[in-house]
Parts: sequence; C-alpha cells; structure tokens
Amino acid sequence: MENSRRRLAEKMAGEIALSDDPGGSLRKWREEFGVSQSELSDRLDVSSSVVSDYESGRRESPGTGMVSRVVDALIEADAENGGETISKYRVLLGAGLEGDAIKDLKDYDDAVDLDSFYDAIDATPIVDQDDEIEGHTVVDSIEAITEFSSEEFSQLYGWTTKRALVFTRLTRGESPMVAIRVTNLTPSAVVLHGIGEDDISLVARKIARLENVSLSYTREPLDDVVEGLRGL
Repeated sequence: MENSRRRLAEKMAGEIALSDDPGGSLRKWREEFGVSQSELSDRLDVSSSVVSDYESGRRESPGTGMVSRVVDALIEADAENGGETISKYRVLLGAGLEGDAIKDLKDYDDAVDLDSFYDAIDATPIVDQDDEIEGHTVVDSIEAITEFSSEEFSQLYGWTTKRALVFTRLTRGESPMVAIRVTNLTPSAVVLHGIGEDDISLVARKIARLENVSLSYTREPLDDVVEGLRGL
C-alpha cells in the first residue's frame, strides 16, 4: 500500500504541476478524494480563500512545494478514512492490460462536455446523468467480461473514473452494465457500440439510472469512433 501511495502521489503532483490549468487539476483531485475546500485548507493550515483562489485561477499557480503539500494532505485524509480512494487506484499503478481488449484509452487534459463527446462519435443519449468526462476507454466487451479479473476490469478506468467506457461487440448491452454494477468503480458514461436503441435492454437502462451513469449508443464504424475520440 505504501508503494501505491507514493506512486499515486507522484502521478497527482506531476499532473497538477504540468497542467495548463493547475487550479482545475487541483480541484479535480480534491473532488476525486471527496475532500471539501474547508477540510483541505484546515489540513494545509491556510484560509479557505487560498484554496478557492488556487482552484479558480485568481491566485498564481501553486509552486511545487504547495502542490506537494496538497497531494500529501489529500492522501493522508483518504488514509484516515480507510484508504478507499487509494485502493481504487492501486490496480492502475501496475502493468497495463495485455491482449486486444483495449481498442483505445485516453485521459483528457481538460474535461469534455458530453454533448461534444457524443458529437465526436455520433452517439445518441438515452439516459442522461452526468455533464462532462475526463477520459475514455474503448473496449471489446466480450474479452473484457469473459477474460478480465475484477482488478483488470478496474484498469479500464485509466487515471479517472470520470470517463466514458465505450463497449463494442454487444447484443443487448446488459453484460457490461452488470459488470459495472458489481465493481466498486463507476464511470460517468457508457456508450454501447454497434446496436440501436431498440436493441438495448430495459435491464441496461435500469442499471444506468441506479448507478447514475449516462447511457448512449452509436452505430458508427469502430474505426470512425476511435478517430473521433482521438480528436478530443
């Protein structure tokens, strides 16, 4: 666990420090860890306005020293609450997945609103929940569901769960939604590729609503979908 904490801290610090919008990146990680601005300011021994100003860009970008303090504070807060967030990301710190299941995976520099995401792949929403995503994964559903362990399935999320999972090779869309239902990670959006609205089962729609996941479908050729996504 200690090695996972160290590697996650390095990932977070690097992303915040190198981001074109370090304040937005800082906010993203704070929210991912479920820490309020007031709690973070208490742990840093600064006023709440300091954290707010960093995140909004009103204050000059935090230096490496402040970034390091923020990262340490978020990880310590999580550890004190049972380490749930650290555990979520632990499997993402190891080796990548083998085989041909992953067709494309990308974490965005800036959040993308779902309308723009849908436009890029000509997707039609049928369950609206979230507003934006921070990455996507295109995955062969049959290989993922039949071959992946639960930890390997979790690696579909890259570095953030606030992403869209695009599942290919489907018939009714139930299997990937059931797999999401029984894991401890939930994406912001799921896209069912290659089937139409009439093909999507009521079970898939119900799980999307229960898990607060935006659900859509696209019948565009897979190569066109991947090309559209890579332009985001």
